[in-house]
Amino acid sequence: MKQFLLPVFLLCACALQGQHLSGYVNPFIGASTNTAHSYHGLGKTFPGAATPFGMTQVSPNTITGGDNGSGYSYEHTTIEGFAFTQMSGVGWYGDLGNFLVLPTIGEDTRFPHYDKATETAQAGYYSVWLTDYHIKVEATAAPHSGMLRFTFPENKQSRIRIDLARRVGGVSDYQYLQIVNDSTIRGYMICTPKGGGWGHGAGNPDYTVYFYAQFSRPFIIGATGRDGACPVSTTPHDSIFYAGFDTRKDEVITLQTGISFVDMEGAEKNFNAEMLNHSFDEIHAEARSLWDKALSKITVTGGTEEQKTIFYTALYHTMIDPRMFSDVDGRYWGGDKKAHTSDKFHKRTIFSGWDVFRSQFPLQTIINPELVNDQINSFITLAEENGTGYYDRWEFLNAYSGCMIGNPFLSVLADAYVKGIRDYDMEKAYQYAVNTSKKFGNGDSGYTPSPDYSISSTLEYAYTDWCMSVLAEALNKTTDANYFSKRAQAYKEVFDKEKGWFRPKNADGTWEEWPDDARTHEWYGCIESNPYQQGWFVPHDVSGMVELMGGEEKTLADLTNFFEQAPEDLLWNQYYNHANEPVHHIPFLFNRLHAPRLTQKWTRHICEKAYHNSVEGLVGNEDVGQMSAWYVLAAAGIHPVCPGEAAYEITSPVFDTITFNLDNGKTFTIEAPNNSPEHIYIQGITLNGKNHPSYQLSHEDIMKGGKLVLTMGK
Repeated sequence: MKQFLLPVFLLCACALQGQHLSGYVNPFIGASTNTAHSYHGLGKTFPGAATPFGMTQVSPNTITGGDNGSGYSYEHTTIEGFAFTQMSGVGWYGDLGNFLVLPTIGEDTRFPHYDKATETAQAGYYSVWLTDYHIKVEATAAPHSGMLRFTFPENKQSRIRIDLARRVGGVSDYQYLQIVNDSTIRGYMICTPKGGGWGHGAGNPDYTVYFYAQFSRPFIIGATGRDGACPVSTTPHDSIFYAGFDTRKDEVITLQTGISFVDMEGAEKNFNAEMLNHSFDEIHAEARSLWDKALSKITVTGGTEEQKTIFYTALYHTMIDPRMFSDVDGRYWGGDKKAHTSDKFHKRTIFSGWDVFRSQFPLQTIINPELVNDQINSFITLAEENGTGYYDRWEFLNAYSGCMIGNPFLSVLADAYVKGIRDYDMEKAYQYAVNTSKKFGNGDSGYTPSPDYSISSTLEYAYTDWCMSVLAEALNKTTDANYFSKRAQAYKEVFDKEKGWFRPKNADGTWEEWPDDARTHEWYGCIESNPYQQGWFVPHDVSGMVELMGGEEKTLADLTNFFEQAPEDLLWNQYYNHANEPVHHIPFLFNRLHAPRLTQKWTRHICEKAYHNSVEGLVGNEDVGQMSAWYVLAAAGIHPVCPGEAAYEITSPVFDTITFNLDNGKTFTIEAPNNSPEHIYIQGITLNGKNHPSYQLSHEDIMKGGKLVLTMGK
């Protein structure tokens, strides 16, 4: 695979930054949409400035159309502008990219070329040189606002162009702009499915972005482009505002912008709280400080500098979403299209459920439990406000997109509850969970029939019904617990004993035709996978799955083959396909088959082959933190097979020591004496000085603090 290597000054940024963990972050990792090697393209991350779980992301857009969730791809050679909102690593047609700003000279309306050698990205900072206009652009961000700094050449017609209409994957339907004074503007953009956006509109995007923006010096009135100085425009492609300036050589002009999804007053409050009277360098320093604090939740020693860059960039990417949706005063836009205020939790948004229940949310239960609590409260209030009374699979700015399959939020809820994360109305949460399971599930037939992804849907609904049984039992709802436990066995309904594997079943109980390549036939009863990949998804009943498959010896041989047939680079394939989520738990199944050395072998292999310090450094979409969360956990030496069990599988860590600095003030450290690229196998395990008899670690053991020692060898 062609790799876009990064400039030397970026690779050694960590050495220059000294003790700053943010110095290890390389936002270019995964910033590619190259589809030549992957079903949905590669990482699709954005390289611009953000803060941990912040509302704003100030980043270049190189393309605002096509299957490009972040609006940026390293392969492109021109920049359309610098937007203040971005999606991160989504595999569908993207959205956001709002309030698109571009410095220009004179009447030139071209999208300028930029010099790749000058493109710099760090945690909370981005800069580039626009070669066509000889303008340097720098970006930084605060949680609800962002800032651009432009260094202009000498020119009487220097301009800053603000496109209110463009968004990734479409246009806004209505735009409003008001000139407050000779250096300040405010307004909003209404975005609905009519204008495209998320999934070409199929994801039901319906949001309004409000802004309050201030230039560092007065602009020339009347330099407002094709529509003159008209403050209101409803023609999408003509909703462009031009601020004109007569600039000296190397004159610096900044643009500070507060963003809100509630109203213009909210945008101004956010601006005043974070931008007012602050310089670019001050905002940048604060952004870096926020990242240093966030990344310090996990500290590592050992490994190479390259591995630390991959690790901390992965940790960084897990801290983009679920992002802040409430303003500095606690107000947020609700599912009933009204403003609400909460002082008990931060409203969160962008929940890529089918992806993130597997690794991202289990990771956050360890390092950011309050965030998980926020997400649960956010979903409870949304289900209440919009009147549906159920949880969606993929939520985007209050929109229920229904993307992918299953009931992933039930996994998040069960996993949080059994881990003691419970600061929400549990009775209400449970009732909405019951409603969700009834609305989306295997139905009275006990399975999901074709053509609705019979294998994938049946198995995933069976798992989340098990999650429901866990919740019901914890709440002493015995009847419900028995009911959902029975439904959790639905996976057996689509296992054909004659063929020895999972097979799509029709509504009348007959099997679909079995092609010669059935197990590796993509989309055969499955979504974005094949039966060989999806069939291992029985995390809640591994022993029952093994029994169906013919016993432990046969299952182990088949699972070994599953990995050995995968290509060395682990790009999109029909066996272990790390590029997509259905297989992410599978390397850890070897632990359950009494072959832990194979879990250790393959997780170290995946960490080495599927993650790199390069633009094409992810083998698949980042998927809103999931791809990176898998690496963070696996490289640390732990990962769940079954969220909802409050347990993790132990595997071979990449680093010599990994310390989790917990919110309760305690620390949990994993040490790997004698660790090296040759010594990847665990010879012995002790927990707090005592022999640990299994390859499972409880969440409680982590939260109590202590030390897990994994003695490594050949």
